[in-house]
Amino acid sequence: MLMRHPHPELQFTYQLPFGAISKEGGVQFSVFSRSATSMSLLLYGKVGDREPAEVIHFDRDTDRWGDIWSVYVPGIAPGQLYHLQASGPFDPESGHRFDASARLIDPYAKALAGTFQRSTDGVIRPPKCVVVDDDDFDWEGDRHLRHDLSDSVIYEMHVRGFTKSRTARVNAAGSYLGVIEKIPYLKSLGITAVELMPVHEFPIRDVMGNRPSRPNYWGYDPMAFFAPHRGYAHGREPGAQVKEFKTMVKALHQAGIEVILDVVFNHTCEGNEHGPTLSFKGLENQVYYILEEGGKKYANYSGCGNTFNGNHPVVREMIFHCLRHWVHNYHIDGFRFDLASILSRDRYGHLVPNPPMVELIAEDPMLADTKIIAEAWDAAGAYQVGSFGDLRWAEWNGRYRDDVRKFWRGDSGTLGALATRLAGSSDLYEHAGRAPFCSINFITSHDGFTLNDLVSYRDKHNLANGEENRDGDNNNISDNYGVEGPTRKKGINEVRIRQLRNMLTTLMLSQGVPMLVSGDECRRTQRGNNNAYCQDNDLSWFDWRLVEKNSDLVRFAAGLIHFRREQPTVRRKTFLTGQPSDGRQLPDLSWYSPAGEPLDWGQHQLAMAAYVAAPPRVDDPEGVGRDVLLLINSTGEPITFHLPEHGRGMHWNLFVDTAAAAPNEIYPELDGPQPPSSRKVEVSYKAMKVYVSEPLKASGSALRS
Repeated sequence: MLMRHPHPELQFTYQLPFGAISKEGGVQFSVFSRSATSMSLLLYGKVGDREPAEVIHFDRDTDRWGDIWSVYVPGIAPGQLYHLQASGPFDPESGHRFDASARLIDPYAKALAGTFQRSTDGVIRPPKCVVVDDDDFDWEGDRHLRHDLSDSVIYEMHVRGFTKSRTARVNAAGSYLGVIEKIPYLKSLGITAVELMPVHEFPIRDVMGNRPSRPNYWGYDPMAFFAPHRGYAHGREPGAQVKEFKTMVKALHQAGIEVILDVVFNHTCEGNEHGPTLSFKGLENQVYYILEEGGKKYANYSGCGNTFNGNHPVVREMIFHCLRHWVHNYHIDGFRFDLASILSRDRYGHLVPNPPMVELIAEDPMLADTKIIAEAWDAAGAYQVGSFGDLRWAEWNGRYRDDVRKFWRGDSGTLGALATRLAGSSDLYEHAGRAPFCSINFITSHDGFTLNDLVSYRDKHNLANGEENRDGDNNNISDNYGVEGPTRKKGINEVRIRQLRNMLTTLMLSQGVPMLVSGDECRRTQRGNNNAYCQDNDLSWFDWRLVEKNSDLVRFAAGLIHFRREQPTVRRKTFLTGQPSDGRQLPDLSWYSPAGEPLDWGQHQLAMAAYVAAPPRVDDPEGVGRDVLLLINSTGEPITFHLPEHGRGMHWNLFVDTAAAAPNEIYPELDGPQPPSSRKVEVSYKAMKVYVSEPLKASGSALRS
């Protein structure tokens, strides 16, 4: 008979995942720590309690399996508040920073409550974790919308800043519920997705419990990756943010708008060796962070004091669980990865080919319907635009931003670069078999000038940040056209509005996926501040008076977005070739000089015509595609364009004239004036005109006038 040796009973009453899992009259708590010598669970009665009502010590023999500590606590339920506490070696020279007195945030906490406060011993404690029941929400059949990335128009926005201003006139200002009240506006613009700046937990107050003079308004300072930010909840009860966030997502989906999250898996708010111990440091510092000098220093590829160790197997698993959590429990449609190049670094900080974390995200079956977008650089010099990940990955195209800005500013030698960006940046993506929609085209983002400030300021004005104007990028590729900041000079204001229209038109008619920053459609300004990370005030908040004040520009932007969504011509899924397609003799893309001749790329000029033919029937089964002719002039003088022979005999209508006075700057119904019979069209200085043909017949030929 086989003799069995007695072993302690395994206390995993329920199988993993980690964190606090509510089950059948109690809660299972599971946490990873390889080097801890003991672990405790602290339970609180109220958010304001300084001391726990009960402390439960994990039994090392019965409550630990491998490196996982797990205990089931009967008689508690969702809403329960808790911390973890771990003892272990404090040996910074070897990478260990255990602190037996520190109360820790569960890395898998699904909600936090309260803020930093002093316990009775005078030590500052972090916000408390909240037990959450993921099933306690009626989604009413909500599912992911699954818009094709190629059909998307992304709107980057800040949840709090979108409705915090009194001008928003909403009932739940600055909250998830406040966003719901502004959905009609988002629908009127026509955007297909909102990209929310960080909504995972980050500190509201500093570690001393004080409101900092420079708060992290943007939220790029993560504290709990699985938890929606409590500061954006309208309700005050612990965990209210969970239900409210889900309510917002469901409402946006009902409006046909996807939700993309800006996620920050590159660092945490624990900072460097001088920073506080709030969670990861106190559980397994040498696993969660990339360390240097044997472990006593933190690598700083993020520029924020530490670097999350995204390619350690344990951390990879946590990120993997986190992404699935947001997709499964919050119905999130996609992610934008902040400083994503850090995910390409191994445990020693070296950039590696085919990094496991990047591949895992792309290959995970639960994420197969989600959009994954990389900010393909980091703060330590890595720049991987055009080479990040595989076919599944899209990228913020920083080259697009810079080249479009330079061209419209009038920098010489930029015509070819603009043409490449208009055509989808094949130089960056085609060689790897990627599609034009791998390029997320943007001219502005949260980081830098707003679009209005891009044409109103030559230099940054960041004194309000309290860093003597040293912070923020010095290379903005901007111009003020004669006066720094606001002016009453008619000529300057005229060129500024033209430039706003030029860049909006370029953005919406380029191959790839456009991203518009919240407020750029109505001239939101930060008064020249290009690094408003700490400006939780009117400088950053959306001023809703601008929607009415600049209603012509809002109408212009909405007209462009509507055209883009209706026209497969400007959102091709494959790269343009310059060759005929679908039986037509017309090349899918042609470039011309203002004289109507094939463009000589060797000339340093700032004017050209681009003829984009409607896609073949296989890409346009409804036959709604129109040929599009762009006449572009970034010089300081008007230019007469001779329309190319390719378009002779076709019926054309003016769609956009960025130099015209409203309402004749755009014809949303595509019924603008036809070009002169002479086929000569004057385009004013710093301006562009766009003509569109009649839709093509099923045969592939164009309607004739």
